[in-house]
Amino acid sequence: MSTLPAGHASHEPMRFGVIGTGMMGMEHLANIIALDGAEVAALCDDWAPSLVNAQRELAVNGLEPVPRFGDHRELLDSGLCDAVVVATPNHLHTDIVLDTAAAGMPQLVEKPLATTLADCRRIIDGFAALGHEAPLVWVGLEYRYMAPIAALIERVRDGAVGTVAMVAIREHRFPFQPKVRDWNRFNRNTGGTLVEKCCHFFDLMRLIVGSEPVRVMASGGQAVNHLDERYGGETPDILDNAFVIVDFATGARAMLDLCMFADATRNQEEVSVVGAAGKLEALIPDDVLRDGVRGRDWIGSVSEQSVTSTAPVAGHHHGASYIELEHFCDAVRASGTAECTLADGLWSVAIGRAAHRSIEEGRPVAMGELMDELMTDAKRNP
Repeated sequence: MSTLPAGHASHEPMRFGVIGTGMMGMEHLANIIALDGAEVAALCDDWAPSLVNAQRELAVNGLEPVPRFGDHRELLDSGLCDAVVVATPNHLHTDIVLDTAAAGMPQLVEKPLATTLADCRRIIDGFAALGHEAPLVWVGLEYRYMAPIAALIERVRDGAVGTVAMVAIREHRFPFQPKVRDWNRFNRNTGGTLVEKCCHFFDLMRLIVGSEPVRVMASGGQAVNHLDERYGGETPDILDNAFVIVDFATGARAMLDLCMFADATRNQEEVSVVGAAGKLEALIPDDVLRDGVRGRDWIGSVSEQSVTSTAPVAGHHHGASYIELEHFCDAVRASGTAECTLADGLWSVAIGRAAHRSIEEGRPVAMGELMDELMTDAKRNP
């Protein structure tokens, strides 16, 4: 696996290119500026105001302007970067990720990996074709690194609840924020809310349960948000609420409760994990981990501890994207492997796609159904 380019001394800062300088690109920009052993070397965006904002962020931090590009291929050919962060709109990921891989450059690509399973397959096949020459690729599933959730995952792995039987995730939050060219108002660009937003939670389910999903059942709709908005005469078609149940091969089941007009709330995310031995809960932004042991604790009386992030940059994800970037840099320098893999990216998208199909067709969807379709498509379009 290729990592830093030949001739790059290990003590020199890792030179980052940021491809896509919208909201998430700016978060990653702040992370790179704050991270020891890293520096921003180049910026890329086809939307000039976003590039101006990014250069302003550098200036505010006392840094000199860096070269700017309107096309990612120009950045990749420039020789200025050792690694890149891909933070463009979802529907633009596939070609950029493949071009970056072909250039032999390590990359962290923001979630979701792609908006369709076919494009996820294109990416995975492209890396497979490169074999041992494939550079490191890391899918940005930063919710794993939120301090209370990371602590919960560690306790699950330590056997705190025994074998996981149930996972419940609630996200009650504000509506989607405005984005450049309003790209996030339409399913064709996002992959749908249950891909765009909820791939994080489906990733957490797989990680916590330690098994693969076999069936998805969902109910959802667009009840409140964006109904009075028009873009080019079109009304946004993105869901703003849903329940999703995922059955796993181990017999465990997980549920997502999503509401995107519930900003009048205390905690935006609540994650609970239950097994025969007890229950764990992570609450954000209270930054609390609750730990209940059957036979020791009772309703209303469990252990509770504060778990806060040590990241110097909070961003929009409570320091999680900074921690993830730090791990990415460590993996690149050590010629290591990604903690958030292409397979993780594929599965998180696949569960979201299955949930959308379940809503659209009013039925449970077997994951094998989607994977069979993916294999059939691969044979037709090798």
